Amino acid sequence: MNADEIALDVEERMEKAVHILKTSLTGIRTGRANPGLIDSLRVEAYGSSVPLKQLASISVPEPNQIVIRPFDPSTLKDIEKAIQSSELGLNPINDGRVIRLIIPPLSTEVRKKMVSRIKELTEEAKIAIRNVRRDGNKAADQAEKAKELTEDERDALKKEIQELTKKYEAQANELAQAREKEVMED
Repeated sequence: MNADEIALDVEERMEKAVHILKTSLTGIRTGRANPGLIDSLRVEAYGSSVPLKQLASISVPEPNQIVIRPFDPSTLKDIEKAIQSSELGLNPINDGRVIRLIIPPLSTEVRKKMVSRIKELTEEAKIAIRNVRRDGNKAADQAEKAKELTEDERDALKKEIQELTKKYEAQANELAQAREKEVMED
């Protein structure tokens, strides 16, 4: 592998770690209604487990309400059951056509738990980024031993990998801070 291939692989993997963090953070509840809260919910319908967003349109007509409008009305009960059995702690209101979820305001204690969960997810992402850095540095050393890179090229590559690490760790921190701010707002 040459230096460009190693750098590209490292960057792609770090980007993936940040993307996974971003996806995880959307599932964390804030005081406001957010479709991301239930996007990843899976519903037992048509004999298999299907993502909710494939069964219904999800909208947020008010800051504290999510409306789920199934494409097929026969899945209404299945969606309601999936929400009740999830760990969201939300009570679905089924009016026969749509399901409404009223998002209650978060208590200070719950907000603090959410913030600590955000910190955990962010730290996991940073660990993943650092593991990618370690793998990239190892690949650079191996390429130099295999005479594919000179010592100077290896050092330059390691420096580039370190810059990428800083960049993606900063992105992870920014995502976490933005989400923490949302959670702590009333």
